[in-house]
Amino acid sequence: MRLVRDPLLWLIALFIALLYTMPHTEGLFSWLFPELVRPVYQQESFSALALAHLTLVGISSVVAIVIGMGLGIAVTRPWGLEFRSLVETITAAGQTFPPVAVLAIAVPVMGFGQQPAIIALVLYGLLPVVQGTLAGIGAVPEATREIAFGAGMSRWQVLRKVELPLAAPVILAGIRTSVIINIGTATIASTVGANTLGSPIIIGLSGFNTAYVIQGAILVALAAIVTDRLFERLQSYITRYAK
Repeated sequence: MRLVRDPLLWLIALFIALLYTMPHTEGLFSWLFPELVRPVYQQESFSALALAHLTLVGISSVVAIVIGMGLGIAVTRPWGLEFRSLVETITAAGQTFPPVAVLAIAVPVMGFGQQPAIIALVLYGLLPVVQGTLAGIGAVPEATREIAFGAGMSRWQVLRKVELPLAAPVILAGIRTSVIINIGTATIASTVGANTLGSPIIIGLSGFNTAYVIQGAILVALAAIVTDRLFERLQSYITRYAK
């Protein structure tokens, strides 16, 4: 009974249901936009677009997490402290460049498709992960580290068994922000030939078809909300575990 009342399950069910029922809502969108000849996006199935969208976000997020956490951990080690300001400056600069500009630079080199989109999303997703890693490890009490060293742990063991577990809730908050940003930003990948839920939005904007824009925007928004709720559950679990 508790599962039935779970709002997260209802959100997931709603998202999946919309993927398969959206192509059959021509009557609704014809009523809302009677001037449109084709009020429902039909070029590709919404389920295929959603799968491609989430795959693109997943790949770019994993790369951003690995690089971001690696950089964040490296500059908190004694040998990497002098590079901290440089890393923070470079990752912050990555978000100052509009994704469209990154795509414009990457496409002539890499061609159309997913690859330039992944580069843009990784650059955009790095900053929250780096900041979360720095804040999480920085919040670990120095006394806790000293106790761990006193117990005979090596620096690697202190990082793996003490610092990262205690910093996990804050690091996860940064990852959560990064992934949610990428879900929204991935919509522009359709401008360079990648299949995403942004395809109906881009085609709708270029063809003055508001119905297409609404259909794509609803699904992207729901995907972001569902992902955010999933991270909320995971963060709550890890926070309890860390305590």
